[in-house]
Amino acid sequence: MNLQQKNRVLEAYQHLLQAEKNKKSVAPLTDLYSDITIHDAYRIQMNSINQKVKDGQKVVGKKIGLTSFAMQKLLGVDQPDYGHLMDSMEVPNGGTIPMETLFNPKVEGELAFVLKKDLIGPAVTVEDVLEATEYIVPSIEIVDSRITDWKIKLEDTVADNASCGLFALGSQRFDPKGMDLPKIEMRLYKNGEFMNEGTGADVLGHPATCVAWLANKLADYDVTLKAGEVILSGALSAAVAAQKGDVFTAEFGQLGTVKVSFG
Repeated sequence: MNLQQKNRVLEAYQHLLQAEKNKKSVAPLTDLYSDITIHDAYRIQMNSINQKVKDGQKVVGKKIGLTSFAMQKLLGVDQPDYGHLMDSMEVPNGGTIPMETLFNPKVEGELAFVLKKDLIGPAVTVEDVLEATEYIVPSIEIVDSRITDWKIKLEDTVADNASCGLFALGSQRFDPKGMDLPKIEMRLYKNGEFMNEGTGADVLGHPATCVAWLANKLADYDVTLKAGEVILSGALSAAVAAQKGDVFTAEFGQLGTVKVSFG
């Protein structure tokens, strides 16, 4: 990375840092830096994560985004992206989230994998993921963006930690072995009104395929998925915008429900 790239990464990181501190969104980085690359974007993300760790936060997992072909087409990409989950991002199932802590949140339902073994790419398979998983739980991810009005391209969302805001995990744990994960159904409700639905097949055909992709992608950066980490495997349906007073419930059939409110 040359000096110009280093300066670009540092400046972009500072833009996002100020947005988070001031709770005021910023223009797309792809508008400010027309030549920003996906590699720059992941460096910006890691600058933010490293600073959070220095400030006392802990990395507890990863999230996978852009797992639906519709979202990939929208952003003009042919693969997912990823971000980091910090301990400060988890909210309890049934908890209430203060709206003033967020920018422009949206809610998604997805399956979360909790690992009992490390997953080391670049040749991880679906079978490896299932073998390394201690349990799965239903989850809600609250995606959020420091970029004004979600006017994002791939480089914007990657730099912004894959637009990760918060997450909540279901109360019941399940062994994925023997389960037909592609057929698991999720129905998302907002204030009791049905919003949308999806199945495990809607994320690259199988949720564990997403986790395998992540393990293999991270091998490019000498990063390993660690035992104990939570891996959010991707939204099973479209994200739904949240406003103050809203209550969201994601129903996963036999896996139970996850619920969050916005206050």
